[in-house]
Amino acid sequence: MLKHLITEIKKKKELSQLNSSFIKKELERYFKREPKVYHNLKEKGFNAKSKDVKIVVKEVRAKLRRAYGLFRVEQESKKRKELVKEYLISKNNSLIKEILKTHSSTKERLGIYSDLYKKLFSITGKPNSILDLGCGINPFSVKFMKLNEIKKQTRTRKLKYFAYDISNEEVDLLNKFFETLNYVYGHASVLDTLQYAKLKKLEPVDVAFLFKMTDVLDRGKGHKTSEEVIKSVPAKFVVVSFPTLTMSGKKMNHPRRKWIELMSERLKYQISVLEFENEIFYVLKKTNHIC
Repeated sequence: MLKHLITEIKKKKELSQLNSSFIKKELERYFKREPKVYHNLKEKGFNAKSKDVKIVVKEVRAKLRRAYGLFRVEQESKKRKELVKEYLISKNNSLIKEILKTHSSTKERLGIYSDLYKKLFSITGKPNSILDLGCGINPFSVKFMKLNEIKKQTRTRKLKYFAYDISNEEVDLLNKFFETLNYVYGHASVLDTLQYAKLKKLEPVDVAFLFKMTDVLDRGKGHKTSEEVIKSVPAKFVVVSFPTLTMSGKKMNHPRRKWIELMSERLKYQISVLEFENEIFYVLKKTNHIC
């Protein structure tokens, strides 16, 4: 039954590239909340036209869109694939900006990427390893880090860049992109950030990114989930970002997140704040981190 429901849910183009295991988990959460619906479907069997199936599919699709931020316009996704294909052939760096423009978050950061990474690495030091959780297409911005210049000067080993997302399509594009970089050992893979045990087993890194991820993780139910993720990430520094604009595009009256400041104080993490027009970044140094 679950297999048929997953197939039905993935018929929506904006959800078609979502890994099936994530959809399965969302279905299991739904049925845990709605056991009667589950028993009805189990007794009657799968029928795509039945009322119960339509309700389940509709509600789980809505949850997936909200939970994982899959507001991906089909034309942008198509354009992104075409741009990456062109870049793989030409290696034209000017195409990187065009690729980053195909996603709302990275498009917003285009004007600040260079300044962001300069200020960020002045706090963390130049990293030899990066972990990007819920990365989307942010790893394409590695060009703005200018770490290749440092690597050439110092002749150190390649930068390790581990990127994780739930979109098969984006993971595939990122791996093709990483193969073109001679100063980066990059690998992208599918990972559910909510699986704390798996997070803890990831290779330790210097810096971990959690850009605009906490709302997705917490789903409006406090901040315990985000805290568990932050604690579980095997990184010296964790960089957590938040939008400073409302959904309507207006400036927030109180863009700072008091909860993360209080959490850092309680966990004895050192904290630095980088504020930009559209986004605020908290740089957390995990003083108890063991390499």
